[in-house]
Amino acid sequence: MKTVSFMALDAAVTGYLWDDYETLAAHKARPALLICPGGAYHWCSPREKDAPALEFLSMGYQVFVIEYTCSPKDMKNYRPLRELAAAVRLIRERHEEWKIDAGKIAVMGFSAGGHLAASLGALWNDAEAALTDGSRPDALVLCYPVISTREFAHELSAENVSAGDEAYRDRLNLLGRVTPDFPPAFIWHGGGDNSVLPENSLLLAVELKRNGVPFEYHLFGSGAHGISTCTQEVETPDEVCRAWVPLCKKWLNRQFQYIP
Repeated sequence: MKTVSFMALDAAVTGYLWDDYETLAAHKARPALLICPGGAYHWCSPREKDAPALEFLSMGYQVFVIEYTCSPKDMKNYRPLRELAAAVRLIRERHEEWKIDAGKIAVMGFSAGGHLAASLGALWNDAEAALTDGSRPDALVLCYPVISTREFAHELSAENVSAGDEAYRDRLNLLGRVTPDFPPAFIWHGGGDNSVLPENSLLLAVELKRNGVPFEYHLFGSGAHGISTCTQEVETPDEVCRAWVPLCKKWLNRQFQYIP
């Protein structure tokens, strides 16, 4: 394994990559996963960086983690979203160097990072956002995501990402931005989440169904917020919600027709 680092506009991105050995011919072009940690657009939570990165590295994916802009005063003009779009484009451009299948790039987001990932899914071809070409993810993984900036909103995330601008906040309400061009999505939420309410992901699933977008949705009967991989390593062990990891791996592999 090796690590790489690059800048996507003002965002630092770290990649964890499998080495390419001439004696192992099975995986010359692997799928890639770009992870957006949560943190209410106030910070990037360490709980949602290395732990999920290593989970999906272990299944044969090339994995990247983005440290996107989280300062509210710098949020206008879709800044974190532009950083994420630039990161996807750069990963796609350098796919040969990093042994990646350019048509199999997924973006995973936790909490506010889920809002960022879903924003790219919704706005990758939006004229006002004016994102870089080649930035559409081939799949999304949304983990207890912030979706609404109005009803059922996580107020701190909504306030931070909009920098207090009410009109901008409405543009970032993703329940009104789903179209048939939204990428296929795997979504999960803990039923005991009192921070980002499960209605966020549930109503997104309704919109995806209405628009004919392929998705898989899991609402567990329990599970608090910010539980990441649900292990002791991230100090949030949860045997019930832990099931999201193998479920997601199976879904991604089916989506990408990938046999690790």
